[in-house]
Amino acid sequence: MSFNSVFLTMFIVFGAALIGGGLITRKWVTDSGDYLLAGREVSLLINVFGVAAIGFAGTSITVVPGLVVSGGFWSSMSFSIAYLLAGLMLYGFVFSKFIRRCGAQTLPEWLGMRFDSRTRIIITITTVLGLLGILANNIVSMAVVISGFTGWNYLLTSSIVFAVFLFFTFAGGFWAVTLTDFMQMVIGLIALPILLIALVAKFGGLSWPAANWPGSAGIMAGGITGTHLPILTLKYPSVLMFFILFGCFLVWGNNYYWLRVASSRSERVAKKSYIYAALLLLLVNYLILQLIGMYTGAASPEAFAMFGKEGTASPFSAFGVILKVVPTVIASFALLAALAASVSTATTAHMGATTTTVRDIYARIFRPNASAKELVRPSKYIMLILGILVWALTFYPGGPLYLFAFANAWLGPPAVLVFLGVFWPRMTKQGAFWGATISILSMMIITILSLLKVWDIASIMHQGAFGLIVSLVLSVVISLLTKPNYYGAKGWKRKPASASAGSQEPVEISEQEIEVLSLISRGYNTLGEITDLMGLDSFDSNTIVESLDKKRLLIRDALSGAGFYSFVLTENGKARLPQTTTAETQIVAEGVTAQDLQIIQAVNAGPESLKSYLKETGYSSLKFSVLVSKLIRTGFLNEGGLLRRKLSLTDAGRALLK
Repeated sequence: MSFNSVFLTMFIVFGAALIGGGLITRKWVTDSGDYLLAGREVSLLINVFGVAAIGFAGTSITVVPGLVVSGGFWSSMSFSIAYLLAGLMLYGFVFSKFIRRCGAQTLPEWLGMRFDSRTRIIITITTVLGLLGILANNIVSMAVVISGFTGWNYLLTSSIVFAVFLFFTFAGGFWAVTLTDFMQMVIGLIALPILLIALVAKFGGLSWPAANWPGSAGIMAGGITGTHLPILTLKYPSVLMFFILFGCFLVWGNNYYWLRVASSRSERVAKKSYIYAALLLLLVNYLILQLIGMYTGAASPEAFAMFGKEGTASPFSAFGVILKVVPTVIASFALLAALAASVSTATTAHMGATTTTVRDIYARIFRPNASAKELVRPSKYIMLILGILVWALTFYPGGPLYLFAFANAWLGPPAVLVFLGVFWPRMTKQGAFWGATISILSMMIITILSLLKVWDIASIMHQGAFGLIVSLVLSVVISLLTKPNYYGAKGWKRKPASASAGSQEPVEISEQEIEVLSLISRGYNTLGEITDLMGLDSFDSNTIVESLDKKRLLIRDALSGAGFYSFVLTENGKARLPQTTTAETQIVAEGVTAQDLQIIQAVNAGPESLKSYLKETGYSSLKFSVLVSKLIRTGFLNEGGLLRRKLSLTDAGRALLK
């Protein structure tokens, strides 16, 4: 069979699997929490593959082996370390617990609650535009690769790829994206080793590339012409800029990495997902791609324009170059893996843009009182509209290139705001807004000047470095010159000075404030749990908590980091708890309410009983996730299940029913 026939067969099977996954996961969606966050049910293994699937993208398939060809093994490894260790792994260690506890479903939502609504809006707009740029670029890149290999019509190829991913994402939302990521990683983990084995069989063991490397500096230190990657320069490419762009900007300021934490079953799952995904990519996917780059540079140096006059290929087409020397079936499967990687990243970017638009614009401005169930249909329509916009942009001359050029500029400032906002209480809303706004505008201007060939900052530094300097300096300086929120003020103490841990003067509190005090007393002591249980936007739940903090009815665990969103009641706070009891507040055993007991009984009775209980109570997927998580944390329930969460009683849970 010809290459086209084999690849077409594989593509049809892959497309059918994606569509089938969308139809299956469609049944799992009951409200917007399921559609946008998979009900916070994503398990450890699935989320490891989900995070890894973002990293194993069309970009990495071109960049990782391409850097070996152009700069040697250590050039490529520096990119891997910057993105995987300083980006993904550090994100898991530093930010995962904070993201889970703050309750914000999106990055702009958190910026709104930490600073103000205008910061939320401007970052929402720039985030959506940046993600659409990444999405458009992924579709175009993959369509170009496929049409180049097969000779298929570019318009038809890109339209089919787009239609397939839009259908299953529209049907199943984040659940469909999660299932796709799992499938993509499985394909990649099979295809890459097979491709490497084929290269070893054709050329020889791993010592062959080093022995036949044409570069004078050797395979480790230099590319096929002996060039190597600069280290400490703000020009691109360099090791330092890899850390700034791919370790900081691309991960810390990107909404779809935030979503992967927010959708996890627990803090533990979120943290381990990023750590394990980084190690998986570093030691398997990226390492194999680097070895593929070595074989490509040693076997076909004449194919690259940088090597001689006969070559025409860019070093970043190394993955495609090497496919020409392996058997048809292996080349087709490897190309399918590249397609799957691009589709997976595209759907994740699409989901990130949709969630941000729904949560931070539609639900916040147009439907603030809409229930989780009422937001499902608008979420699908918004996803469809954004998808059609991207499809149009893929065919507009220069459109995707302009969007992708702007993408890093738009994703950079949020990374600065996240870091300062999490760890520096003195950061003010004025510093955040003007630091981000001026940085974004300045980077857009210098990008336009570069594209119009008026002036190019690249001779001095990369535009991302310029944006980082502007954003960081302005945010810090303006914050020092303006008034911070109460917890950043010089005289504010986390714990009240009085022995009773609160003011003795009576203060008025609202019904919602009483409800928050009650939730904390029952063990739901993070803002994330409070937000999901009350069904509020985190901006509103945070306002309630700040009011209680200023009234000295609760104490934060810390003034920065994850502890900022964990609380305990003061004695005065405990004194304001409601005296009446309901199923949610009545204590039937130590740490167990009547509501908890009802859930334990429903789990004991079986899945159908649990479904009936959920239908009867009308709990949202996010609220039920919080209730169940507490019972798991306190030792009454066990959880399992690769995709959907499966619950069972522990010995303590069974003892409670006796």
